[in-house]
Amino acid sequence: MRWIEVTLETDGEAAEAVAEVLRRYGHQGVAIEQVGFHMQTWEDEVPPPERLAVRAYFPEDERAESVKAQLEAALYQLHRLYQAVPTAPRYRVIDEQDWAEAWKANYHPVRIGKRILVRPLWIDVEGAPDEVVIALDPGMAFGTGTHPSTQLMLEATEALMPALRGAHVLDLGCGSGILAIGAAKLGAGSVRALDTDPMAVRITLENAAANGVAHQISAEVGSLEQLLANGERFDLALVNILAKVIVAMCDQRLGEVIKPNGIGVFGGIIREQVEEVEAALVRTGLTPYKRRTSGDWVAIEARRAV
Repeated sequence: MRWIEVTLETDGEAAEAVAEVLRRYGHQGVAIEQVGFHMQTWEDEVPPPERLAVRAYFPEDERAESVKAQLEAALYQLHRLYQAVPTAPRYRVIDEQDWAEAWKANYHPVRIGKRILVRPLWIDVEGAPDEVVIALDPGMAFGTGTHPSTQLMLEATEALMPALRGAHVLDLGCGSGILAIGAAKLGAGSVRALDTDPMAVRITLENAAANGVAHQISAEVGSLEQLLANGERFDLALVNILAKVIVAMCDQRLGEVIKPNGIGVFGGIIREQVEEVEAALVRTGLTPYKRRTSGDWVAIEARRAV
């Protein structure tokens, strides 16, 4: 069998909407990558990301032309809402033995913040003595370090951890485990990683073991409801999901999982959604105090009152 790779380039605002369309047709998930990120420079030395590539794969079989037609029809409707969404995807046919590895071709080491280096497990990079190296095989889980939202979350974690060494950290929606591993390597005492996708939990555990932090990270299928039912509280909560999900969680008492004087960092938010998210954070008992930005993407830091 051969596979069809479909790729669209768009801006940050439309990327998640495009990914939702591709998820209907893609096999084993969707990859979102920053276009033109330079591995050899630190994040604050390159221009803000303006373009993201959204990529998926589906079989080249008797349904392929029908899938293309449905996909392009859905993109046309999406284009009417987001002018930045292209209506003509790029297609490329690849062989069976190559499709599972094809997405890796655009996954390169990336330096983030002041001393974080994220690299694929299959690429060796010589880091500086003081660098915090996160080695990942994200599989089909979200979180490779190339997405601006993930970068902002890691920057915030790096900045906050010196004052929170030994902290109990939550990674809610852990994906590949990149944030959980980053927190562990930056000084967290323990990390609780939850995701509703069993594949993400498995990948998080595998990556934690590969990075030598499996003893610090517990990962399982779970949700906010479970945390509230157990009365679990955290010094730092990392929530890199989507704005609409964060708002919904705030209305389900998200703030209660953060200890008094604890901090939450919230990502997956575009500029136009910031005020709505911050209002929701206030409703759940948190006080937003800082925004980190990269192109269209924003991460919000908020504190729970003592």
